[in-house]
Amino acid sequence: REFDPHRPLQFPLDRVLIPLTRWILAVRQVYNFFGQLKTFSWEEIIMNDSLFESLGGAGAVDAAVDIFYRKVLSDDSISGFFDTTDMDDQRAKQKSFLTMAFGGPNEYTGKDMREAHAPLVEKGLNDSHFDAVAGHLQATLEELKVPADLIAQVMAIAGSTRDDVLNR
Repeated sequence: REFDPHRPLQFPLDRVLIPLTRWILAVRQVYNFFGQLKTFSWEEIIMNDSLFESLGGAGAVDAAVDIFYRKVLSDDSISGFFDTTDMDDQRAKQKSFLTMAFGGPNEYTGKDMREAHAPLVEKGLNDSHFDAVAGHLQATLEELKVPADLIAQVMAIAGSTRDDVLNR
């Protein structure tokens, strides 16, 4: 069929618009890390800067990762998982991953969550360890005086990785 600029465009509703509308509505609501439903406004989804920019960019992510790992490594319940880890390399990977996850430049070249954490799961990594790590992330953001709405977004992203990190 030839394109006719005077004829309105026709979309197959059942295959394009209806699923797209459902997806958009679903994206507006996510469960934050603690299982509370959070509904984001259209402005938060469409109009705002990326979470990466809202947090303060690369400098903020760098500072947060450094403080975060200080907390993690001083926690006896989880520090053992990092005994043989090159922490300079780990910090660099984490900074790159979080930058990408928060909507910044994607320069992450590391493993996916399941592959990266599989050896740790074999060593016993479980929900309590995940919760401890997430708690340190939240405490880090609070220490840096990140606004509560941005912390909620970060924790929603962190919580969404639980099943992949724990290989479920």
